Amino acid sequence: MKVLILTCSTGEGHNSVSAAVREAITARGVACDIADALSFLSEKMSELICRWHARLYRHMPSVWRVSYRLLEQHPSLGEDHNLVAGVLALGAEKLYALVVQEGYDCLLCPHVFSALMVTQLRKTHPELALDASFIATDYTCSPLVEDCVMDRYFVPSPAAAEEFVQAGIPSGQIVPIPGVPVRRAFYARVNKIEARRRLGLPLTGRLVLAMCGSMGCGHLDELTELLAQRLPANCSLAVVCGTYVHLQKKLERLFAGRPDVAVWGYREDVPLLMDSADLFLTKPGGVSTSEAAVKGLPMVLVDAVSACETPNLRHFCALGGAVTAPDPEALAALCLHLLADGEQLEKMGAALAREGNAAEAIWSHLAEKETAVR
Repeated sequence: MKVLILTCSTGEGHNSVSAAVREAITARGVACDIADALSFLSEKMSELICRWHARLYRHMPSVWRVSYRLLEQHPSLGEDHNLVAGVLALGAEKLYALVVQEGYDCLLCPHVFSALMVTQLRKTHPELALDASFIATDYTCSPLVEDCVMDRYFVPSPAAAEEFVQAGIPSGQIVPIPGVPVRRAFYARVNKIEARRRLGLPLTGRLVLAMCGSMGCGHLDELTELLAQRLPANCSLAVVCGTYVHLQKKLERLFAGRPDVAVWGYREDVPLLMDSADLFLTKPGGVSTSEAAVKGLPMVLVDAVSACETPNLRHFCALGGAVTAPDPEALAALCLHLLADGEQLEKMGAALAREGNAAEAIWSHLAEKETAVR
């Protein structure tokens, strides 16, 4: 078996899932590579799509919501004659050349774009003996997934599995796994005080970690100001702005000299950040919420862009590990209330406890399939 994971850099979530699955596969001595599916169109096209995706998330979330809703209500927009499928088909021949050259026989798609490209590849080159899987990175069946031709669909919850069935995916091709795959580092734990010492954060009191995705969206500036104005003397706030440099500079200016407010840009050490915190203020991305769940970190969720993130919000609120509110004022008040209620924080953390490792579950299923074929 030689595996190729086709990610998309529209946010870091899909790359994180790809890295998590690759860790599980390569740990068994199996060759596994990661490639950006959009780069098969062209490097410039990939950069353009990812740049506009970030702009929509940060500045025009309503446009993203309307577009997502349109695809939900009119699934025919994803068929072969549609612009989306047509553009992605342009990369299928370059992907074919790589698959043949490198001898990949197993393709994993943690994004619907890459799954649509692989679907086109299979149509134009039916002679290829390929095994292909879709990996859901949200707790829902996203639009256009029903137009993908995969051998199996890894889904993170029973409710999501039911949505896939309703979308027309055969139940026998749906493989439930325990959540969205997250990297191995999230399963390790660092003592809270030690984590804060390494990060240069206050060693005592409760800490809110605010991080609205790698793109820093979701009224993070307003939420930071509201929380900073009302922080109790024994609490602190750490804000991760991701790749949103303008936001980082703005907040650094506003809170210069405040030892109880730390402002950072893009961070690689998210597991350590989560170990340092008592509460996680974030948008409900499928990956970031799953990472927090593995850490047992209670969440206050900001419904920043809705669309595929709304089912994630509902999932974790239903579990009891997250809460939400309709606007920044209410969200800040909710954070402050929870900071003063250690018992509730403990209950929320316990509600997130889960058994199993999603990346390991994917590997186990692929290994069983490989054994059965032999």
